[in-house]
Amino acid sequence: MQPQAVPTTPLPADPDRLKLSARRWHHGSLTYTAGGLLALFIFLLVGDFAWSVKERAAIPVAQILLKQMEASNLFVALVVGSLPWGLSMVLTPFIAVRSDRHRGRWGRRIPFLLAPTPLLMLGLVGMAFTPEGGALLHGLLGDASPGLRICKLAWFSLMWIAFEVGSVIANAVFGGLVADVVPSKLTGRFYGMFRAVSLLAGIIFTYQIVGQAERYYAEIFIGIALVYGLGFAAMCWFVREGSYPPQQTLAPRTGGTESEMRRYMRECFSHRFYVGVFLAMMLGLISFNPVNSFGVFYAKQIGLGLDGYGKALALTYACSLLLALPIGWLADRLHPLRVGLGCIVLYAAAMLPAGLLVQTATQFQAAFVLHGVFSGLFVTGTAAIGQYLYPQERFAQFQSAANILAALGYTLVPPLVGVWLDLTGQNYRHTFIASGLLAAASALIFAWLLRPFNALGGARNYQAPG
Repeated sequence: MQPQAVPTTPLPADPDRLKLSARRWHHGSLTYTAGGLLALFIFLLVGDFAWSVKERAAIPVAQILLKQMEASNLFVALVVGSLPWGLSMVLTPFIAVRSDRHRGRWGRRIPFLLAPTPLLMLGLVGMAFTPEGGALLHGLLGDASPGLRICKLAWFSLMWIAFEVGSVIANAVFGGLVADVVPSKLTGRFYGMFRAVSLLAGIIFTYQIVGQAERYYAEIFIGIALVYGLGFAAMCWFVREGSYPPQQTLAPRTGGTESEMRRYMRECFSHRFYVGVFLAMMLGLISFNPVNSFGVFYAKQIGLGLDGYGKALALTYACSLLLALPIGWLADRLHPLRVGLGCIVLYAAAMLPAGLLVQTATQFQAAFVLHGVFSGLFVTGTAAIGQYLYPQERFAQFQSAANILAALGYTLVPPLVGVWLDLTGQNYRHTFIASGLLAAASALIFAWLLRPFNALGGARNYQAPG
């Protein structure tokens, strides 16, 4: 909803309504009434729900479809696992910088959210018709066809690339839209709502849809496309960006692509405070990966089984849902940097002993729930860290730099942990140790960041370094 200027009509006479109506929230050139702020949150959350459905549903359904086509584990890992991170590392910096510099009728974020939506929807619908598309490709190639199964996999891969390119472009600027339109003092609470919506989407998909994916994958893909397209269209239509400083306030673009890349690297990685933030967040996020990647195998090995594992996962969802809004409020109250430090210390303190002490299925279940709850606290508590610390005029650029390091971490950690497990005879207790060690490293960097953070003004008077 377009932010409203201060109304000139008389305010209601009721004292309580008078107090509520007189409240204004300011963010840059935007001014919100209580009603305008509520509408903003609703439409952003509609977009986030559509995004969360896409993120939580597309990958498992794609994996199920690929297994039906007898794709190898390597093929699944490369296409569904590695390809998105590779595309992100290549496309995100370029899209983020272009978005930061863009000035247009619809703002600097909305065009980059709307433009890839048709491509993303095309990819989803195309995957829904993988058997038909593969058969068509097989017929067109004739004698040169490598076979019907390979043609189906090729068709799926093309559609998956279209889907992921659209996702990467939108993801590069989605956080920038939130930073540009949500009042800074409410960002943590807003991301708490985001987290709650994401968890609800996960619960709905996990318990209502995923069990039907083998039979109804086409309907699910088409449903995801419709939910995403309608949800994002509604968000982009009703949310309006404010005015931005002219491009001249940013460093002018000179030279070619190589010069722009040097500028990007210099601006994002030359200040040790920003590098510290990037590293602390990367280590914190990837610290959850070892347990997430191998937890289901650990559950089967220790005797808990898939049913017990599912119940433990459901409990973590429920706990995270209850804690999402309080931890978002706490992030606004104390600052995401401090909340992130506290959460990652709790996580490390829980995981390291678990790696040494867990012996039974019940103990694993308890440790796994702690893993899910504390990792959820960290994700929610630090979701707004960029809005609080990065330069607002170049927010998407700095967010993309953080994502590049995260992508490298997600690319390297799983195979390294896999090698470690192979060398130790599939001792899955070591996943807790690996997660705890990564979290401890993240906590050390977070603790180091407090000193330069306070020197830059602290929570009350922070000024982003130039």
